[in-house]
Amino acid sequence: MPLKPSSKVWMQRHINDTYVQLAKREGYRSRSAYKLLEINERDKLLLPGTFVVDLGAAPGGWSQVAGARVGARGKVFAIDLLPMQGLAHVSFFQGDFTDLKIQEEFRKELPKGGVDLVICDLSPNMSGIPSADQARVFNLAEEALEFAKQVLKPSGAFLVKVFQGADFEAFRQMLFATFLKVAPRKPKASREESRELYLLARGLRPVAATEL
Repeated sequence: MPLKPSSKVWMQRHINDTYVQLAKREGYRSRSAYKLLEINERDKLLLPGTFVVDLGAAPGGWSQVAGARVGARGKVFAIDLLPMQGLAHVSFFQGDFTDLKIQEEFRKELPKGGVDLVICDLSPNMSGIPSADQARVFNLAEEALEFAKQVLKPSGAFLVKVFQGADFEAFRQMLFATFLKVAPRKPKASREESRELYLLARGLRPVAATEL
């Protein structure tokens, strides 16, 4: 089936994208790796020995970056509905991170005291209906936040992708109610025209932590 004109434009832009080309040259699984690399350069989230959960990990761009930096003393727990090829220092769980069976399987490997960082670069399949897509984006972000509250150690951090729009401020206030510090991040690898934004939250408030 021939591509629609809009699909052809997207494909051409994707092929010519600087970060797509750079990822191919440097061996990263996706251009999104550079978003995490830039945020980590600024915020020093991924250190040797760090324990990380990567929600919506496939194809593995963020897990690849995280695994390389936490090293053998740390661990990345990657979760996604889609399959993902193995990576050094990464344990992969295929399934929905909100599923109780997946949570039970994950809990067996959860380090005592919780993890240092939860990262979430999830996006739902877009329908093209702005109001519906916006609601789905923030529903995913809220589910990721609930998961993070269950697995983070008190000093832990949560990095999540959102889109600026009607529900943005309400979600940001949810983060402020849960964490001591919340800051926006817009890495250069995020396309200028995109409303995509990352929120970095650090330090769980004592009343916010729950148990998986």
